[in-house]
Amino acid sequence: MESLLIHPENSEQLQAIKAVLKALKIQFETSKDASLPQEIKEMAAKSIRSYEDKGEAMSLNEFSERYFIKK
Repeated sequence: MESLLIHPENSEQLQAIKAVLKALKIQFETSKDASLPQEIKEMAAKSIRSYEDKGEAMSLNEFSERYFIKK
């Protein structure tokens, strides 16, 4: 079955959505931490530092050619 990711704009919308889901007996999960995994945060920070300190950068095309599997 398909899953949905909902982005309410305020707490009233969030409460209404939860109430509807409960009334329909639809299971749902809540998550306050929708952030990236720690290793991704660390890699991004390292890349930013490398750019700021040494001016090292890579184009999207170069990245794709280097890291994506070619068919």
